[in-house]
Amino acid sequence: MTRMKSKKVSLLATSSVPLVMTLGNSMLIPVLPIIEEKLGITPFQVSLIITVYSIVAIILIPIAGYLSDRFGRKFVMVPCLIIAGIGGGIAGWASWKMEDPFIIILLGRVLQGIGSAGAAPIVIPMIGDMFESDKEITSGLGLIETSNTAGKVLSPIIGAVLASFIWFLPFWFIPFFSLVSVLLIVFFVKIPKHDRKEQSVAEFIKSVKGTFKEKGRWLYAIFVVGCIIMFILFGVLFYLSDMLETKYHIDGVNKGLLLAVPLLFLSTSSFIAGKKIGQSKGLMKLVIAGGMALLAFSFVALRLQHSFIFLLIFLVFSGIGIGVALPCLDALITEGIEKEKRGTITSFYSAMRFIGVAAGPPAYAYVMSISEHLIFYLSGGTSLIALLIVLLFIKPKKEKKRTIKYA
Repeated sequence: MTRMKSKKVSLLATSSVPLVMTLGNSMLIPVLPIIEEKLGITPFQVSLIITVYSIVAIILIPIAGYLSDRFGRKFVMVPCLIIAGIGGGIAGWASWKMEDPFIIILLGRVLQGIGSAGAAPIVIPMIGDMFESDKEITSGLGLIETSNTAGKVLSPIIGAVLASFIWFLPFWFIPFFSLVSVLLIVFFVKIPKHDRKEQSVAEFIKSVKGTFKEKGRWLYAIFVVGCIIMFILFGVLFYLSDMLETKYHIDGVNKGLLLAVPLLFLSTSSFIAGKKIGQSKGLMKLVIAGGMALLAFSFVALRLQHSFIFLLIFLVFSGIGIGVALPCLDALITEGIEKEKRGTITSFYSAMRFIGVAAGPPAYAYVMSISEHLIFYLSGGTSLIALLIVLLFIKPKKEKKRTIKYA
């Protein structure tokens, strides 16, 4: 197998990780009302099935990032994928065999959160390790974001279909997905060998602090923009899901298919952006700014007119805006950080994205309880804040190319 072909195979295998992690979490969302009914629990209790996963992941992502820098990406990723699979299996077994499985289901979700913390966020620095040129890195990250979004597109449909047979079947598919990803990573992912400096924890922390001191201005900006994007994306998906059911009386698989429409455009635009952006940091910044401007414009337009057709059309535009921005943000942070600290720094970025995911639905639910129109002000306003942050603070310096030794 040629080196170029080997890289492509490694990239495709790596893209299974965000797909698996997204499916393992998001496909439970359309099943939550069924779980609530079957277990006889409250809406708050059923929401914990999603919340505990996110909280555990947010706390452990930086630790996983440090460990991946210290001991290697695959060394951390493979065991974490196995832990995520075990967590799904525990939740599935408890749902099948126990009369009151709620606490054990939460335990399984905690294990999934631990596994997710050391799997999906490690993918971004792994892509940076696998490729030499900025163009290859950007293209690879575009595919990763495409895979991540493809999981979001497929998850509500897959979850609804599986639950239509047996309500706890989605839990059992998590070990299956995780096993497939483990096999792909173990057998097909080849990571270049790098000279690793042996550092104590104190030395490493001092080095990371130095990176933030030197590059904090644009790093913090990327963290905040990534958080805002995920906050808007998952908040709007929550809003759209509620509107389709309560206002337009569309539910089940049909609702899943409509939810997938803006995500499909998001996924496609991520893939195209990753392929076409190239190596220009200035162009990346321009594309991110353009994506945030399109996002803000979409919600201004929806405030003026939000009939069903307009809602779908402008949510497609907002999906495109988010889609083109994500691989550029990933590329800026990956290419602007030394390989030895890349896992740790990008882990903070991933944690901020998880915070956005966790905060979006409850924030939008609260705003919706006051006034539907406030949704468009909230979304448009935060998009404009993100746009200003991009224009004023994201100014990374281009890194010198490094020599990479391959095995």
